[in-house]
Parts: sequence; structure tokens; C-alpha cells
Amino acid sequence: MHSKSYGDRIFSFLVYGFLTLLGFSTFYPFWNGLVISLNDGMDTALGGITFWPRQWSLENYYVVFRDTRILNAFSISVMRTVVGTILSVLCTAIFAYGMTKKELIGRKYYMVMCIVTMYFGGGLIPTFLVVRGLGLMNSFWVFIIPGLISVWNMIIFRTFFMGLPDGLEESAKIDGCGNWSTFFRIIMPLSGPVIATLGLFTAVAHWNEWFLPSIYITNEKLLPIQSMLQQILSTNIMTEQMSKLDSAAQSRMSAMKSVTTKSLSMATMMVATLPIIAVYPFVQRYFVKGVLVGSLKE
Repeated sequence: MHSKSYGDRIFSFLVYGFLTLLGFSTFYPFWNGLVISLNDGMDTALGGITFWPRQWSLENYYVVFRDTRILNAFSISVMRTVVGTILSVLCTAIFAYGMTKKELIGRKYYMVMCIVTMYFGGGLIPTFLVVRGLGLMNSFWVFIIPGLISVWNMIIFRTFFMGLPDGLEESAKIDGCGNWSTFFRIIMPLSGPVIATLGLFTAVAHWNEWFLPSIYITNEKLLPIQSMLQQILSTNIMTEQMSKLDSAAQSRMSAMKSVTTKSLSMATMMVATLPIIAVYPFVQRYFVKGVLVGSLKE
């Protein structure tokens, strides 16, 4: 085994150095936000908070978790992510399974029409008119139905299903299984990696999406956590938040005066970010297998 040449060592050093800087530039803003959320707000206003809290304080989180609007928005985001991910992955997988059937009349035509929708859309105003015509305005289902089917995910599912041995379905049919039984009892149990990967992508998209509610939702009780965070970051609503606390909490906050708009924003951002990050370790072992679907051929 030959040792690396001087030029190879220099190249490796530059690559690792670049990746280290890239990783640091990605991780540091999140870490700094966490540090600010755990630091006294008035002390943060003085500046100089970088890698570690200077004056530890949990008062920012106290205000966040005592605000019923933020807790309600958090519950809306959780329900939207869980329901939206399950229904989207299930419906997209069913659609993809149907598109694998060679006996499906007009299969190529359907595929072309699906691909067209990936490049051309009706636009915001026509979409708004359709959503309003369906009666989805100020409805929880406006988070679910418009994005129920993902063509890109359907193509990935379809590629994975077509890579499964034909003998599986033939054996299932010999045993008396129909299409639905074959799909749920044979195909889906074998699709763990792709389901986990696309489920993760879908969940992250549902959790992080804030623009759609700003168009279709005017009822504050239906706003998800990201929309609430966007309001906090774009407007100064700390005074309004504090005014909605009970009298005991207000007196406590007035006595300490340790919460600022910036520290409150960072605490809310952590509450909105950490739950979806916590999901990654549970699907990591499927992730590598899933992202390679369709990239390897035997």
C-alpha cells in the first residue's frame, strides 16, 4: 500500500478544511440561537454571547410555554405533520403501485401528465381559487389535501416497486391475494427504507412550512408553530404575549424583566426546531438505503 504523495495530502487537507468550515457555518447559527435562548435576555442585549450562555436563565422558555397560542400552534404542527405524513406517504405509494402495472390502460399518458405537473403549475391565484372553491379555507385539511400526492415521491416509490422481484406478486396471487392484499401484506412491508426516507422528507416539509397558512388561514387557532414563529420574528409581539399570561406570571415577569424580543424569538425557534431534529436518529439506519433507491442496477 503506497503512502499518499505530498500533493494528495495537501488536497485532502484543503477538502477536510473546507468541509469543516462548511459544517461550522451550518451548525453555529443553530447553536448560537440555543445559547441565546438559555441566556438572560437583558444580558444578551449587551452583546458578546457566542458559544456559551453568560447568565443562565430559563425564563425565555417559561414565557413560551405559558403562552397558550404557542402551545396550540405546536399541537397543530404535530397533528399536521403526523396526519399529513401518514396520508401522503400512503396515498403516494398506492398511486405509485398502480403506475407499475403494465396492464394499466393509458399508463404512459398518466405518467406524462404527472411529469408535466412537476414543471408547470397553475400559479398562486388559481390555486387559491380552487382551495376556496373546495371550502378548505380556515380548515385543518388545507394543510393535508393540496399536497397529498407528490409526483417526485411517486416516481421514487415506483422505481423501488419495479425493482422488487416479480415472483413476489405472482406467489401472492397464487395464494389468493388480490391487488390490495398484495400491496399491504407484501409490498409495503418490504419498502421500509423508501417509506422511512420519503416519510422523513414529507414530515420535515410539513413541519417547516409556514407560507401556506399565511394565505389560507386567518383563524389564529389553526396557525402552526412555524407561522407563529414567523410572526414573532417579523413583529414585536412580546408585550402582547406577556399581557396574555395570568396575573401571577405577569408579576413574576415584571419583577425579573429578563426577557427580550430576541431571547424570546430564539426560545420559540428552539421549540419549533428541536422536535423535528429528534426524529432523525430513529430513521437514520433506513436513510442511506432509501436515498440510493433507483441509483444502482444489478
